[in-house]
Amino acid sequence: MDITKEYYNPNPAEKANPLSTIFFTYTIDMFKKGYSKTLDVDDLYSPLLSDRSTTLGDRLERKWYKHLDAIKKSKKPKTPSLLKVLVATFWPEYLQLGVLLVIMDLVVRLIQPQMLGNLLDHFRPNTTVTRSEALWYAGAIVLLNALSALLINQYIMRAFHYGMKVRAACCALIYRKALRLSKTALADTASGKVVNLLSNDVSRFDIVSIMIHHMWVAPTSALIVTYLLYAEAGYAGIIGIAPVFLVVPLQSYTGKLSAIYRKKTAQKTDERVRLMDEIISGIQVIKMYAWEKPFTKLIRLARIVELKVVMKSSYVRGLYMTFNLFTTRVALFCTLLTMALTDQTITAAKVFVFMSYYNILAQTMSSMFVRGISEVAEVLVAIKRLLSFMNNEEFVKVKYEDNNDNKINPEKTTVVLRELNAKWIASSTDNTLTGISLSANKRQLVAVIGPVGSGKSSLLQTILGELNIVSGAMQINGSISYASQDPWVFAATIRQNITFGLDYNKKRYNEVVHACALEKDFKQFGDGDLTIVGDRGASLSGGQKARINLARAVYRNADIYLLDDPLSAVDIHVSKHLYEECINGFLANKTRILVTHQVHHLKNADEIIIMNNGVIENRGTFENLANSDTVYARLLTSEPEQLPEEKQKAFEAAKLTRQMSARSKSSSLASGISDLSIPESILQEEAEEAEIKLKDLQEESSKGKVHGSLFFKYLLAGGNFCFVTVVMLLYLIAQAAASGVDYFVSHWVDIEEARNVSANNTKVTNTNELTNPLSTPLSTETCIYIYGGLIGALFVFALSRSMLFYKLAMLSSQKLHDILFNCVVYASMRFFDTNPSGRILNRFSKDIGAIDELLPKAVLDAGQIILNMAGALVLVTIVNPYFLIIVGVTGIFFLMLRVVFLKSSKNIKRLEGMMRSPVFTHLNATLQGLTTIRAFQAEDILRVEFDKHQDYHTSAWFMYVAASSAFGFYLDVLCFIFVTLVTFSFLTFGESLGLRGGQVGLAITQSAALTGLVQWGMRQSAEVANQLMSVERVLEYKELPHEKQPDKPKTPPDNWPGQGKITFREMGLKYDVEAPLVLKDLNITILPKEKVGIVGRTGAGKSSLISALFRLAKVVGEIEIDDMETKDLQLQVLRSKISIIPQDPVLFSGTLRYNLDPFEDYPDEVLYKALNEVELKDPNNIINRLENRVMDRGSNYSVGQRQLICLARAIIRNNKILMLDEATANVDPQTDALIQKTIREKFADCTVLTVAHRLNTIMDSDKVLVMESGTMMEFDHPHVLLQNPSSRFSKMVAETGKSMAEQLRKVARASYLKKHSVPE
Repeated sequence: MDITKEYYNPNPAEKANPLSTIFFTYTIDMFKKGYSKTLDVDDLYSPLLSDRSTTLGDRLERKWYKHLDAIKKSKKPKTPSLLKVLVATFWPEYLQLGVLLVIMDLVVRLIQPQMLGNLLDHFRPNTTVTRSEALWYAGAIVLLNALSALLINQYIMRAFHYGMKVRAACCALIYRKALRLSKTALADTASGKVVNLLSNDVSRFDIVSIMIHHMWVAPTSALIVTYLLYAEAGYAGIIGIAPVFLVVPLQSYTGKLSAIYRKKTAQKTDERVRLMDEIISGIQVIKMYAWEKPFTKLIRLARIVELKVVMKSSYVRGLYMTFNLFTTRVALFCTLLTMALTDQTITAAKVFVFMSYYNILAQTMSSMFVRGISEVAEVLVAIKRLLSFMNNEEFVKVKYEDNNDNKINPEKTTVVLRELNAKWIASSTDNTLTGISLSANKRQLVAVIGPVGSGKSSLLQTILGELNIVSGAMQINGSISYASQDPWVFAATIRQNITFGLDYNKKRYNEVVHACALEKDFKQFGDGDLTIVGDRGASLSGGQKARINLARAVYRNADIYLLDDPLSAVDIHVSKHLYEECINGFLANKTRILVTHQVHHLKNADEIIIMNNGVIENRGTFENLANSDTVYARLLTSEPEQLPEEKQKAFEAAKLTRQMSARSKSSSLASGISDLSIPESILQEEAEEAEIKLKDLQEESSKGKVHGSLFFKYLLAGGNFCFVTVVMLLYLIAQAAASGVDYFVSHWVDIEEARNVSANNTKVTNTNELTNPLSTPLSTETCIYIYGGLIGALFVFALSRSMLFYKLAMLSSQKLHDILFNCVVYASMRFFDTNPSGRILNRFSKDIGAIDELLPKAVLDAGQIILNMAGALVLVTIVNPYFLIIVGVTGIFFLMLRVVFLKSSKNIKRLEGMMRSPVFTHLNATLQGLTTIRAFQAEDILRVEFDKHQDYHTSAWFMYVAASSAFGFYLDVLCFIFVTLVTFSFLTFGESLGLRGGQVGLAITQSAALTGLVQWGMRQSAEVANQLMSVERVLEYKELPHEKQPDKPKTPPDNWPGQGKITFREMGLKYDVEAPLVLKDLNITILPKEKVGIVGRTGAGKSSLISALFRLAKVVGEIEIDDMETKDLQLQVLRSKISIIPQDPVLFSGTLRYNLDPFEDYPDEVLYKALNEVELKDPNNIINRLENRVMDRGSNYSVGQRQLICLARAIIRNNKILMLDEATANVDPQTDALIQKTIREKFADCTVLTVAHRLNTIMDSDKVLVMESGTMMEFDHPHVLLQNPSSRFSKMVAETGKSMAEQLRKVARASYLKKHSVPE
């Protein structure tokens, strides 16, 4: 939750004076720092106070609740509207933006062309404008340019900043909502979806903030321009505007289309990210079952469907970009055509004023307004999605009845349920629990037992208030603490996992650690209890997770403890220790409700409740039940008390140090590095603690991992060299056509002006001394044809360019995703142990999203704009070659600025990407541990935590926006200098060079247009560079260590392995090349059909043996199966020939059939037969239908039922070798007996290896392998080992207690005699 102390690094924008704000001088320090070193987390400034996630979240939440109240009070039934709430919250910020934009667009922009027209009049032959007037006009042009430079950057900076505020507020709101989701809502909302809300949907606010005011400013300015044009040129002006207004609705329609596609894309992406999430969480199982193929297929299908939609929206966008090049030029063509046909005089002043106006129109209407429509449409889609999430059902805090009428005595009784009916989903017909009555008093232990799926966990959840109570009453006096069945661990130190937001009280803490048998574990960790646990506790063994989960519940001082099966994942002696020292020792004075399958402990329980199908079937003390004749009761066989000295002995034995597997050691830090979390420590701890530095905890940046030009890598991923070249040529041709059109206009104007002059002169003097400045001018008609032709060509080239480019981009996307997916799926297990799922998912959601949508957009924009700039510069230099010098000088400055900026911004962008991961990881962890969090009332701690993660992201984002705005501003200053030089140079040298109005007009309009363009161009090219980071992050995974396949794989015969003989020779195993060996020199031969039990304390290397057989890690030495060396086989072949029932059963969402047989190799009968054999059923036979939906991660099946499904998988595969990894941990004794029976019957002809925690499951094995710290200690028949009282195995049996040990010995003896009996 919180690993490092937060330190304060004040934001320079906080204390900046107005001038510093206008001229962006406060960013200089940041650039200096960024230039001299690689920026990292320590260089992030703290966010501004008004930008803090807590502040913003509170602002929005207040308004949201106010809105909900208003709706409740109003007479008409209305649905809540998030849009209204956002407007009510953020209107002051957006008002500011509106004012800025009005000044910029309606005042500064519209005066400029007037001034230009007056200036151009000066260059007409026989002009009336004097030299000094011309200088004034030139000065005005320059001044307006300067103003526009100041305003536009302030506007962009603020827009992004306010957009960020809205986004952060929404994220905070979503997270707070997530903490209040009811269980049913949580089951419907896959965590992938919430992550997508936080990553993609809210990021729409950033862009829309720029566009939103254009929605009304653009039409206003269009109307003003129309009026001005009409005043200038009569109807010709209006006819010219027609194409612009015709194209706008068309473009708006494309905008609407793109919003529709965006919505579809979002759904498809949700689906794909959810799939990925499942695959990454279940990767170990997928590898062991060799199921990579079907999952690759699934993802490929999901991806194709997603890309189809992305493709459509890309083509729409391509069309739209073509219009951008084309609209203004057509408008000007129409105007000039009309003027020529109605015999109006065409002068440079008029033409270039029109051109400027059309440029303004193009800028406001066809680019801003139209983009605005699609962005606004998209943001509305996003708001809808957020709203539907906000409308989810909430968890209702149970109002526990007061007991002032003293029905129950508060001294003794703490929990009372009377005739309670409850269900998970309020709308469903079946109750989960029916007619439950129960009371628990102080100092009482109530045990709840019953078969799998009988409603034991539901009972606890009801007491926690997570179920809907239909009828009946529940009274609870006192506070509750809860330990969940699936242990929940989050990424932080172990100590923080246990104290969970409470103060660290050393004495109590040490007592708890002792009671939960964690002392030995802490000794093995490098940093003791300050070891960092990875995401989902990746570095801990199952037993360690379960005990930490229990310790968290026990550390909290409450009156009632609800313990959901805390004993199942641990070894016998540990479970005994927990039961005696913790449940009946440390907690002896509290009310305890314990759900368990370890029935033999329950001698001294005050009451035992037997549940079945959601009703209480029987209840009573141990004695009563043991003497009654229910099926269950017979399982409660008694066990005599131990003598004191034996107790002492057992205790000593329990203290035997357990070696921790090296895997946990090496990966615990690594996965701790998983994600940084940067909060103030809730724990003010003693001085003995070292602070953990932030830097060790985050992913390494991807800098320098990928060599060569990323841009070409990206393009060449999609097509071969020819294709890429063709696309690039088309770009050049399209731009050449566009610039050609512009140049031709100026040429034609010059002809016309000359023609006018000669016409006037002819009238006066009838002499033809005035020779035409152009030799044989083209007739007006010819000019019109040439002009029209050029425009047609422009359209064709531009369109084909956009379409082909998008085709290429989509191919690249597909290819890059395939590369990424294959590299991840076939990566070694080590990679998944050291990287949290949030980080891998970030690649699949955010980075692939950027490559699909943002990157092609940016490349197309940047390409078009940069070529446009180049075109403009070429035109200007044609007019006056001396400009080459100015262009050169400014160009050098540009590039210098860009280098400085990119050096910082690339790293800030990288930081921003890295700061995003922890937000997601935190959210994921929260959703997984929601019940626990609520039981502990830790919502506030987690909220503060989330706000901190978000603040770090905010500060990185703010720095990025400030940096790019500063960059834009200084670029504009350079442009401003350029325009000033151009404008005044014409006045100074214009006459001497004999320039005509057409050329001057061309030069000035082009260079003025440059001002805006350069800004965007540099920005977009920087944007491309930044979006290419995503390509870099994807390609970085290309270098992942793959699982080692053999160089020359052999193919085994079809029926291999026919016998199932396994031989280990000098076998060792390590989880990493550098790591120490976890298993050392194993030499064992397991004969065909042998049943071998593997025992040893936690961390002795039992599970590592499985990794070795499946080659999930690095194996040294040899493993042979039926005389084939496993290292010569392809991994998928090897793994498909060994069945496994894994420790934590993993199901994937889809149908039950898909979970049993994803390759669809077997007919239904086979699958149903297997399901019947494992007795998976419920009263209405719903859950065992093959069509039945399995929810996200199998959440609609209980843990025991999931285990049965895994057993069914093994039966269906019918392999000669079966591995059982303590598959009986979460199952009641009946189901357990059933599983054991099934295994003995179905797998009689197979070699079965069982990793056991409970000795009774393996006493009748043919051999027992006793492991300790990775080596084999003993290997023989259990009966033989028991003959030697000092053998390790004998000691383990003795620890179970007298009667149990007797029973175990009997079983072993019987099995031995049966095996060696002389046939009669």
